[in-house]
Amino acid sequence: MHLDLDCAAGRLEALIDLPAGAPRAAAVLAPAPPDEAGSMRSRVLHEAARALARVGVAAVRFNYRGVGVSAGSFTGGPAEVDDVRAVLDLLSARFPALPLWALGCSFGAWVAMTTGAGDPRVEALVGIAAPVERYDFSALLDCTKPKFLIQAERDDQAPLKAAQRFYARLPEPRELVVIEGADHAFDGKASEVGDAIEDLLGDDRDRLF
Repeated sequence: MHLDLDCAAGRLEALIDLPAGAPRAAAVLAPAPPDEAGSMRSRVLHEAARALARVGVAAVRFNYRGVGVSAGSFTGGPAEVDDVRAVLDLLSARFPALPLWALGCSFGAWVAMTTGAGDPRVEALVGIAAPVERYDFSALLDCTKPKFLIQAERDDQAPLKAAQRFYARLPEPRELVVIEGADHAFDGKASEVGDAIEDLLGDDRDRLF
């Protein structure tokens, strides 16, 4: 279902995927940047949103400013943090009794995870193809919220070895899933990202939150 949010630049285009029953949590999904063809309709975000709905989570994916019909211009940083906060505000207002989760892909992993780390409403953080050498993920190093990384084995933009080194420095609780044979865009492997999210965040994992 389509949504329109208000941000400082104007309209922010979004989609919401709802579970079949009452949701147990609500999540924001931040896409990869536009220079990676990132949008709320990317295959990875589509599969992630479907997986969240399957495990009872309401998921909002959105287009950054300047992408699709979202107003404004992509900035590669501060404005996109504000976009994530706008979605979190929407989720908090629409689902006031639910915990919030923050997920993102590539650049979106940085925006979502670092914003979520500092927001007391957010209880879990997920990064897909997190480029830990290109952006400052240090906010996660003293974050005790559950943190999940889903990385591609053959990622040339967010190398697996760098992610493994960063993961080793993260405090518990944490988990790392590697999608074998996948590249940065998870071409042909996006459904496996959805499967990983379902495994990591399914109902039986409530003990982590």
